Amino acid sequence: MSSQPAASRIVPTAMIAATARVAWAALIALVALVAVLMPAPARAQAAADVWPSRPLKLVSPFNPGGAIDVLNRVIAEKLAARLGQPVVVDPIPGANTIKGAEVVARAPGDGYTFMITTMSTHVNNTVLYAKLPYDPARDFTPITQLSLGSVLLVARADAPFSDLPGFARWVQAQNRPVTYGSWGIGSSAHVYGEILRKDFGLNLLHVPYKGEVPAITDMRGGSLDVTFASPVGAKPQLQAGTIKAIAMTGPRRSAALPDLPTFAEQGFKGFELAVWVAAYAPPNTPRAIVDRLQRELATIVRMPDVAQRMIDQGQTPVAGTPEEVAAAFNSDAPRWIEYIRASGARAD
Repeated sequence: MSSQPAASRIVPTAMIAATARVAWAALIALVALVAVLMPAPARAQAAADVWPSRPLKLVSPFNPGGAIDVLNRVIAEKLAARLGQPVVVDPIPGANTIKGAEVVARAPGDGYTFMITTMSTHVNNTVLYAKLPYDPARDFTPITQLSLGSVLLVARADAPFSDLPGFARWVQAQNRPVTYGSWGIGSSAHVYGEILRKDFGLNLLHVPYKGEVPAITDMRGGSLDVTFASPVGAKPQLQAGTIKAIAMTGPRRSAALPDLPTFAEQGFKGFELAVWVAAYAPPNTPRAIVDRLQRELATIVRMPDVAQRMIDQGQTPVAGTPEEVAAAFNSDAPRWIEYIRASGARAD
């Protein structure tokens, strides 16, 4: 047995432990230094490689229960299954999608927050409001365009016209402004009416409502001549035979009403402008994460049950790249803005 004192035998063990702690701290500092010195693209790729490692938040800037909010919840459920992480829908309605959009614009660009919204967020609001708390081009990263929406021009079942040329002749024969309804000042329906009034010289008077159902009700009652409506909003009355569809906006016919010709097919150009739905992330979201989200969302909107739900709402599913979202904005926004300004619509 060693005659070395107990205290002297303990010293080497303590020194070893202390040395190990110093070495571990040095290793941590080295890793941190490497992370700081790593080029930004490499850091972004490293973050993307482990993404997602926690739940995602899908901001829905609409009232709960609305068509797009319901679609967001369907997409969230499908996306969660594909990513292996919960996708929580966070409804933040208010000010024509502005409140929810501002939350996304200010969120970290780490891939854990994104938004699905309509074109109003990036186009209509730039005209309707004197000042926005976000820059539509600078403060968002496009992910994908999800759908193109169609809007119907409808009339009472006993109206003395059944197509657009007949409607134009009927309007010109009246000795008064012909009233048309929309679901709000500056809405896409309002813009479509302005195109008819401005580009085709029809004497029309806009009557804004707080929804399409009240407009359809007034039209059926005789206090409104015609109105614009979504396919899903008009469908019950169309099926009941109490109203009839005259034309459909958008670049192509909708699968929801495949026998209804578009405005363009009936000789009325300018209505190819579609109301699009798209997904956006905060600024500076790594491209690798954006591409993954784009692939997953594109797969989801092609699923038969999701695609059918969108078709029933009057939307045509699409799955564009981030560049195609930007191209659609650059192509459509100037024309939408021109007509919204011409309408004199303001929201503030």
